[in-house]
Amino acid sequence: MSSTFMGIETSKRALFTQQSALQTTGQNISNANTAGFSRQVVNMSAAKPMEAIGMMRSTATGQIGTGVEASSITRIREQFLDDQFRNENKASGDFNIQADTLDKLQSIMNEPTDTGIRTVMDNFWKSWSDLSKDPENVTSRKIVRENANALADAFNYTSKQLKDLSSDLTNNINVKSSEINTKISTIATLNDQITRIEGLGDNANDLRDQRDLLTDDLSKIVNIQVQNTPSGYTINMGSVNLVTAGVGSTATTSDSLIAAKASGDLNSGEVNGMILSRDTFVADYQNQLDTLANTLANGDITVTIPKGSVLPEGTVLNDGTSDITYSGASRTLTADITVTVKGLNGLHKLGYIAGNPVTAAGDFFTAKAGFTAITAESFQLNPDISDNPNLIATSLRTTGTGTSEQLVNGNNTLALLVAQLNDTKFNFNNSTTTGIISKGTINDYFSSIVGQLGVQTEAAITKQQNQQAMVDQVDSRRQSISGVSLDEEMANMLKFQKAYTAAARIMTTFDECLDKVINSMGLVGR
Repeated sequence: MSSTFMGIETSKRALFTQQSALQTTGQNISNANTAGFSRQVVNMSAAKPMEAIGMMRSTATGQIGTGVEASSITRIREQFLDDQFRNENKASGDFNIQADTLDKLQSIMNEPTDTGIRTVMDNFWKSWSDLSKDPENVTSRKIVRENANALADAFNYTSKQLKDLSSDLTNNINVKSSEINTKISTIATLNDQITRIEGLGDNANDLRDQRDLLTDDLSKIVNIQVQNTPSGYTINMGSVNLVTAGVGSTATTSDSLIAAKASGDLNSGEVNGMILSRDTFVADYQNQLDTLANTLANGDITVTIPKGSVLPEGTVLNDGTSDITYSGASRTLTADITVTVKGLNGLHKLGYIAGNPVTAAGDFFTAKAGFTAITAESFQLNPDISDNPNLIATSLRTTGTGTSEQLVNGNNTLALLVAQLNDTKFNFNNSTTTGIISKGTINDYFSSIVGQLGVQTEAAITKQQNQQAMVDQVDSRRQSISGVSLDEEMANMLKFQKAYTAAARIMTTFDECLDKVINSMGLVGR
């Protein structure tokens, strides 16, 4: 026989359970837009039934139920989808950085535009062509000087931007290293808190959500493998341990991340994209730009020097088979010769500067002070020419010999040869370059740089978009399970509200019954 007050106890349990369900629904609705939040549910189960006491079996009609109780509050989460998301997220972070870096490289190259290096080079060659029409014109010489300075500035500025981009990537690696340390330290702390709380029998749902959100963020920065153990998450990056459940976290540095990249432990994520972008993309285009600048000044070219030209004393030229020294009477060419010279500088040094007597011209382009070779960063017009445009050589002819040797005024042979360099093939022989051509015109080589950059950028953007679609797809599946649906929660709210109201009505009914028993029975006949 059950207790007289058993109905009230059953109603009370129903009220408490439905109240918990309503509060959990409110929690879900409140966090509908909270990043990383997983919807929670109250797990209800029938309370243990009660049977009247008897020697063997009571004469009551079976067991009497004692109502409902909330056995636990759990979050809805699927580990398989979490693993899938993190696996796709690391590639997304990698491709995002690569696409962003290549897009910045396109902005630095600034092609095709009216202010890019190609336009500056075209203006430089055109100024030489104009000078060849009137070699003694001072204005034309100054225009050549200014266009040469503009070309040097374009190389210097582009090189500086590439250098700054490389430095930015290095700084970002340091920032990401600090971010990794913060996240893995917090994850290790959450491991301890979750273990302590759940050791008391509760589910640390909100703390688990925080830990999973941090782990998701970490998966975008570096490639990680997550193992869920009874003591919490153990997280590794390849063979490098980041978090050990029950122990703590291991700090990372930019140097350790670079070493992990070299060993293959770091193979994806934003940091991998930064290191790859800096050491492959930016370094490659810096090397190609350096090769372009150095080849323009000193690269091997084949030119035909016309008959009647007078070469400076002791000039050594290669005719394709051997080096030939031009001295004395052999300085004056009796026939056209086809020889190899060292770029614009080598050609310019075959010319003469007016004087008494004439002197051989010097290098047209030089390296800035403090540099041992010409690069895009050190590329400059010879400071002597910059100060005095009359030092620009245009003539290959002189008259007289010895101290009476004089420049043939108006001769434009050298100016014509320099102007023709726009269509002359250079040898781009540099061990550090990865350019796609080894021989071609200056414009051909620069076009190959721009073309290569365009193809790489398009490919990176395609990878980025495809990978983001994969991430969105997996996240959509995950949200369909773990995310909060306001429509579903509103339906649940009405359901639990009705159940709560009904339980309250049952308690009221039992209260009325007990009131009749307690206050009305035994009064008949008084």
